[in-house]
Amino acid sequence: MSQTTQGLQFFDLSNRWGHGMPQWPSSPKGIAISTQQFHAMNGCQVLEWEGIMHRGTHMDAPIHVTENAPHLDDFEPWRFFGTGVVVSIPKGKWGVVTPEDLDKARPQIRENDIVIINTGSHKNLGDNDEYYQYSPGLYKEGAEWLVEHKIKLLGIDVQALDHPLGTKLVDHGPGPTHHHLFKEYKEETGRDVMKDFPHWEPSHKALLAAGIPGIENVGGDIDKVTGKRCTFMGFPWRWPGGDGCGIRLVAIIDPEQSYVIDKGDDYASN
Repeated sequence: MSQTTQGLQFFDLSNRWGHGMPQWPSSPKGIAISTQQFHAMNGCQVLEWEGIMHRGTHMDAPIHVTENAPHLDDFEPWRFFGTGVVVSIPKGKWGVVTPEDLDKARPQIRENDIVIINTGSHKNLGDNDEYYQYSPGLYKEGAEWLVEHKIKLLGIDVQALDHPLGTKLVDHGPGPTHHHLFKEYKEETGRDVMKDFPHWEPSHKALLAAGIPGIENVGGDIDKVTGKRCTFMGFPWRWPGGDGCGIRLVAIIDPEQSYVIDKGDDYASN
C-alpha cells in the first residue's frame, strides 16, 4: 500500500523477508529464524537468524561474482538515491530483456537514472519453478546496454540479475543443479541451451564491474509505479567485506511535481 506524507506518495517495491520466504534454489539450507528471548519470560523479544543475504529483495556487491573486487561498503551512498524510471518490459518463460527492449522502454531511460524493470515475473513470486527455473531475465547484451547508457542503479523483478539459464542451474560455475533443463530447453526451442546462454552471469559481471548496483527480486507495489518517473531510495548495509544484503527499496512520487521529459517520452508528468 502506498502511504502519503506532506503530499508525497511512498511505494514499497520490496518483497517480504523472513521465515518461509521464497528462496533461490542455490543451496539446501535456507533462512533459519529462532526466538532467543520473548516477552512473557524476558520482557523483550530477541530473534536470531542464520542464513545468507542473497534472499528476497537484495543487492549484490562486485565481490560476489569477481575475485578481488569491491565489497558492499565500497558503493558510495549517492548510488542509492535519485530519480529514475520503472519501465514495463513484459516477458514470459525464458524471455530475454534485449537492448531493443531497453531502447523502446518508456519513460525513456536516461544517463544517471535509477532503472527498475518490470517483466511481470514478480506475479509468480513463490517457492515454484515458474519464478526460478522458467523466469525471464537480463543477459549480456542488455546489461552492456545499461552500462553504456551510464545508469546509476538497476532493479529487476526476477530471480537474479541474470537470466536463469546463465546461472548454475545449467552448466555454469558449480552447476548444473537442474539437469532436466537441458532436455526441456531443447524440446521447447530446438536449440542447445549452452549455445544460447554460453556465459556465466554476464549481467552481474558487467553491471557490478561498472560500479552499478543491482537489486534482485523487486516486487511489492511495482505495478503501481510502472510507466512513471519517480524518486527512489534503498540503502545497503555498511558492511566491510560484505558480498550482498537485503534492501528496502522505495519509490516516491510527488503528485504536484511535473518532470521535464525528453521528446521521446510518452509521459509529460507523473
